[in-house]
Amino acid sequence: MYSSSGQPQYATGVPAQPMTAPSQWSTGLCDCGKDWSSCCLTCWCPCITSGRIAEIADKGTTSCGVHGAIYSILCLLTGCECIYSCMFRSKLRHQYMLPEQPCNDCLVHCCCEWCALCQEYRELKHRGFEPSLGWEGNLARQNQGVVMPPVGPKEMKR
Repeated sequence: MYSSSGQPQYATGVPAQPMTAPSQWSTGLCDCGKDWSSCCLTCWCPCITSGRIAEIADKGTTSCGVHGAIYSILCLLTGCECIYSCMFRSKLRHQYMLPEQPCNDCLVHCCCEWCALCQEYRELKHRGFEPSLGWEGNLARQNQGVVMPPVGPKEMKR
């Protein structure tokens, strides 16, 4: 296969993904009053909110406790925990094709850390997650309606 300039084009090995329209955030950045419980949690313990978001964004590869501890250590030692938490905003945005608004992810977290965490928490709830259950708890809740038939012996013996 050749380009219009006569140069050969090489396959990258990456399958083409169909383009779908990006979705919108379910709530605005400053809509913290729409979920007072997550707002209060974030105000008093942002490490818990951040840990819960990160665990679900990472699909359970690392626990909420580990993410929360990293967030807390960064907060105590450097005051730059926003750089860590903005990574998970980016992951959520890519997973759900959300727009980068009102500005880029790091800027949102650096200027409005608590509002950003609250918005991400609300977004996960809107998409059917209960962040307090963690990744495994949400999977179990999702599979709760699945009923397997009982498995019995091949032949009955008396």
